[in-house]
Parts: sequence; C-alpha cells; structure tokens
Amino acid sequence: MSDFLDKINNFIWGNGLVFVLIATGIIFTIKLKFIQFRLPLFMLKGEKSHNSGLSQLKTVCMSLGTTMGTGNITGTATALVTGGAGAVFWLWVSAFLGMATVYAENVLSAKYSDDTAKGSMAYLSKGLGMPKLAWIFALFCMLASFGMGGMVQVNTFAESLFDMCEINPVIIFAVTFVVIYAITSGGAERIGTSAQYLLPIASVAYAVACIAVIIVFGRNIPHVFSEIFKKAFDFKSVSGGFAGYAVSVGIRRGIFSNEAGLGSSPILHSSAGKTDPHTQGMWSMFEVFFDTILCCTLTAVTLMCADDNFSVAGTFSAVMGDFSKPFITAELCIFALCTVIGWYYCGETAFKYISGGNSKVFCIIFAVISSSGALFSANSVWTLSDIFNGLMAFPNLIGLLFLIKHVKRE
Repeated sequence: MSDFLDKINNFIWGNGLVFVLIATGIIFTIKLKFIQFRLPLFMLKGEKSHNSGLSQLKTVCMSLGTTMGTGNITGTATALVTGGAGAVFWLWVSAFLGMATVYAENVLSAKYSDDTAKGSMAYLSKGLGMPKLAWIFALFCMLASFGMGGMVQVNTFAESLFDMCEINPVIIFAVTFVVIYAITSGGAERIGTSAQYLLPIASVAYAVACIAVIIVFGRNIPHVFSEIFKKAFDFKSVSGGFAGYAVSVGIRRGIFSNEAGLGSSPILHSSAGKTDPHTQGMWSMFEVFFDTILCCTLTAVTLMCADDNFSVAGTFSAVMGDFSKPFITAELCIFALCTVIGWYYCGETAFKYISGGNSKVFCIIFAVISSSGALFSANSVWTLSDIFNGLMAFPNLIGLLFLIKHVKRE
C-alpha cells in the first residue's frame, strides 16, 4: 500500500507541479512589482481593516495557526535530512515567491467571497465562471483538511508523546477527539479565540529555546550559512528533480509549511468578512514571511548548529537535558492543535460549499479522522498529506493565473 501511495505522490508532485508553483510566484512577483518589499512599510504603518467578521487579530492568528504547525519543527528537520542543508535555501525561495502568490489569493478572495462561496471557491466560481472547478477544489480541500490539517499534526504529536511516556495510542486518539470536537464545535469565533491565546505562547517559548541553543553553539553559525548556500547549488551528487533533490524537498516542505498556492489562506481570511482586499493580501504575506522565513529558518539554524543528524530531540537535550522531551511534546501539541482547528474551518467551508449540509456532522467526522492520526504510521500519513496538498493546488493555480488581471487591478 505504501509503495502505491508513493507512486501517486511522486506523480502528483513531479517536476510539473513544482515548476508551476515556482512560475506562478515569479509571474505575480513581476506583475505586482515585487510587492514583497512593500510588507515592511505596511507593518510599520500599522494599517487596520474595518470588517464585519472576526477581528483582524483573530483572523491572522487562525490563519497563522494552520501554517505554524508541526511542519515548522519536524517538517524542517525532514527537509534537512532528505534534502540536505541546501533545502533551506529553497525554503526561502518558496516563501519569497509564495508571498506574492498568497497575496493574489487573498485579494481575489476578498473581492469575490460572500455567504454562498468563500476563498478559492468564490473566485473560481464567480471570477472565473467555473463552478465545477470550484466544486473539485472544495473536494480536494476537504481531503487536505483531513490529511495535512488533521492526521499529520496528530500523528506527529502522538509519536512524540508515546516516545516520552508510552501512552496507549487509543487513549491519545480518544482525548484528542474530545479536545478537537470541543473547540471546533464552537465555530470560527471559538477557533479564532483559541488560536489567539495558544499560538503566541507556544511561539515565544519555542523561539526562546531555539535562541538558547544557538547561543550555546554560536561558533557554528558561519559554517551553517556557508553550507546552506554551498549545498543549494550543488547538483553533482543529488537527483530527483529538474534542479536537484534539494530543490524539490525545499519547495515541497516550504509549501507544506506556508501553504502558499494551495488555497487555504483565502478561506481563513474570508472569515474577516467584508474588508479591503489589499489589507488581507498584505496580512497573508506577513504570515508566510513569519512562518517560513523566520520560524523555519530559526528551526533549521538551531538543528544545524547543534546536531549533525538534525535530530530535534538531540538538539534541545543539549541545552535542556531531561526537560527537552516534555518541552518538545508540549510545543508539538499546541502547534498541532492550532493547525488542526484552523484547517477545520477550511474543511468545513469546503463541506458547506459541496453539500450545504449540517456543519455539526462534519465536525464529528473531522474530529474522528484527525484523531485517527495517532493510530497510523508516520510514513503513510505524510504521503497522504502530500497527495492531498498537490491535488488542492491544481484548480487553485488555474484560477490565479487566469484572473491575474483582476489582482493587478485591485
């Protein structure tokens, strides 16, 4: 079964999709005149939106919650192990180009979203005039919410918890189900509030721990950055892509982390109600920058400074000792929960678009499937997640490229 899933994953994430994602980011970067460099001015001005939905802070925290998941820790470590130090450079490239892509997604979403369709489904059905393509996107989005948004996060946390104290996975499944259902059954308001309180605490604690490791192993920092740039363009001993395996791994893990081009961000920002498209676009760019450029880089530098094997446990134990396992487990738990509840909103929105059904039914289904990540092997869960990610990107990128003139006009 795993071999079959790997074949599907390799077919979907072949050179074609990676190339289209990069090309889309390049096109929007040029068309929007390198809008990424306008982000610092936007943040300094402190522009605010006056919306009729969730507050901007809750919207940003909920959206950041989906990206600030276990991928920032274990995903970055996986990228280093499989793609080498050079993968970090391509994480940066993915994020820089993804900032332009995610800006376009959110501008179009704010322009077309209403009570009947939100996010990518809105601009695919109304802007592009292709409701069937919007329906296909919604289906893939719902599947991605189960995979990347749910099972992967719970699986990563469950493995860490089991490694620490060998709790029965069935117990983890049951407790996780109760927690997920308790939060998601409260709708966008409860999800946004939960993310608003949980995410900053976990982020600050994690940043402090990483900085402590970097200070202890600070002598290795010059070598770390030297390796990143040297290995990024060393294609002699790598394979598996149009420009090497480091490129493929870096781009894929970058997308897994910041989700630019997948279509999840515009769904989350649509919860802010009617608001200025440019403002939502700029805030979404900040989220990609914060998630990948800052947080993933912090993780990568920390791991590369302290451990040649890029082991998360080995890295933090060098500074925290026996306290490292409980700390890592707690961090993974909070990051995973923020991602799960944020992706629930994406999945629920897609479910409503497809069926118009009762969201309470989806809430139960989502909690069961997400919690089941505690019962499966990591390889199968990650492979399924990559498959659903890729499927979700195809219809979304079609909409973005055909509606590019509307983005520029806004």
